[in-house]
Amino acid sequence: MQRAARTLFLTPLIALLALIGFAAAPAQAATWSSSDQWGTWSNGGYTLYNNIWGSGAGSQTIWANSYSDWGVWADHPNTGGIKSYPNAKKVVGRKISAISTLTSSYNVTVPSSGAYNTSYDIWDTNYDYEIMLWVNKTGPVGPLGTAQGDVTLGGHTWSVYKGSNGANEVFSFIRTSNSTSGSVDIKPIVNWIKNTKGWFGDVTIGDVQFGYEITSSSGGLDFRTNSFGVNAS
Repeated sequence: MQRAARTLFLTPLIALLALIGFAAAPAQAATWSSSDQWGTWSNGGYTLYNNIWGSGAGSQTIWANSYSDWGVWADHPNTGGIKSYPNAKKVVGRKISAISTLTSSYNVTVPSSGAYNTSYDIWDTNYDYEIMLWVNKTGPVGPLGTAQGDVTLGGHTWSVYKGSNGANEVFSFIRTSNSTSGSVDIKPIVNWIKNTKGWFGDVTIGDVQFGYEITSSSGGLDFRTNSFGVNAS
């Protein structure tokens, strides 16, 4: 009787745990996954990074089959402030003047609820300057700094913002309409910042990151990168 009672008790518990597990993982077992705050994985010259960095964060699991096939399940509370930026990163390591080509393509599946943006985060090697390219956004999120007007560059029309977070200058380009797939020619954008606006000089471009800047995803939401890549020469 005791064994039967324990079995009856464990059955719904196992079912609940299985449900939780399925909610936090891709439909099929991934090559790599991590729920660690700073979980990282290198593949094909890219680094994937769970990157749960904001205060008040909830739980988050990143999974990947490759640098271009990966996703995140995130359950962050419905509060203000960025909780995480899970991303895939390619290091370029070239001065702007020495870059012939710097392009990227993306295809994502993102939730219709929550508060987040899907964005590129591009840095110089000294981390003095940050260029954000938001290709889509949902919920009450907005860029840092003051509006600088609209500009059409790299195949898209952007609303530009310039600001500082106290540690580095931030130049945010917010696509004027949401996109879940496409390509971006990044070279004209960094040239415009350098040559037209003079906001920095001939800096060395370091990280080109792409991922999801998540403010809230209460109840658990899935973000999937169906394809992604950076071409630099």
